[in-house]
Amino acid sequence: MLGGISIWQLLIVLGIVILVFGTKKLRNMGSDLGGAVKGFKSAVGEEEQKKTHDDEDTAQHRVAHDANEETLDTQSNASQSSKADENSERK
Repeated sequence: MLGGISIWQLLIVLGIVILVFGTKKLRNMGSDLGGAVKGFKSAVGEEEQKKTHDDEDTAQHRVAHDANEETLDTQSNASQSSKADENSERK
């Protein structure tokens, strides 16, 4: 188990760590570590949410841009056909 380290050896090391640092300091270190992990998880979640939101905005912008191009193409074609009609009427 664990490369030759038994459970009794781990308990002895844990006891020495508690004697050296004390339970209050270990508790504070544990809460600090837990807060850091929680902050990291929330930051990662916000980054993923931001990325998803940016992707949706980009897709909506593309749809709006494509719709504007179609409108401009339709208007351009209409003006060209009206010019062609005017030219044919003059002849």
